[in-house]
Amino acid sequence: MDLEARSLQPNVKAVLLAKLREYKSDLNNLKSEVKRIASGNLNPAARDELLESGMADALTASADQRSRLMTTTGRLNQSSDRIKDSRRTMLETEELGVSILQDLHSQRQSLLHANNTLHGVDDNIGKSKRILTNMSRRMSRNKWIVGIIISLLIIAIIVILYFKLAK
Repeated sequence: MDLEARSLQPNVKAVLLAKLREYKSDLNNLKSEVKRIASGNLNPAARDELLESGMADALTASADQRSRLMTTTGRLNQSSDRIKDSRRTMLETEELGVSILQDLHSQRQSLLHANNTLHGVDDNIGKSKRILTNMSRRMSRNKWIVGIIISLLIIAIIVILYFKLAK
């Protein structure tokens, strides 16, 4: 009983420990009285009377202790049930957390893959832009070259016609 009383909540523990001390002192008093009577030469009637009153007190104390023990056992069972429920809830929460972390990891991998793909596309767009810029420059240069060649041919035709017609 002493161990059970010490394991309870502080407000209940103080009351139970005080009663336990009281019961222990009553027990010690009864033991000393029994020793005194057993060692002395009392008459049998007094001895029977003493033993009967002691038994009644012991039975009352035992019933009281038994009821307290039952109450304490009920509380202990309720506490155990609450602890089991809390543990079950904790395990469910932990499983949910693990599931969420796995989903987040999967999403992170998807985002990293998309980021790498985006960088590859960005590099390809940069290369395409350079190629188009070079093609545009070559096209402009080729237009100028064709224009100059056409101009030179027209000038050459005019010069040839001038010399042919002038003679």
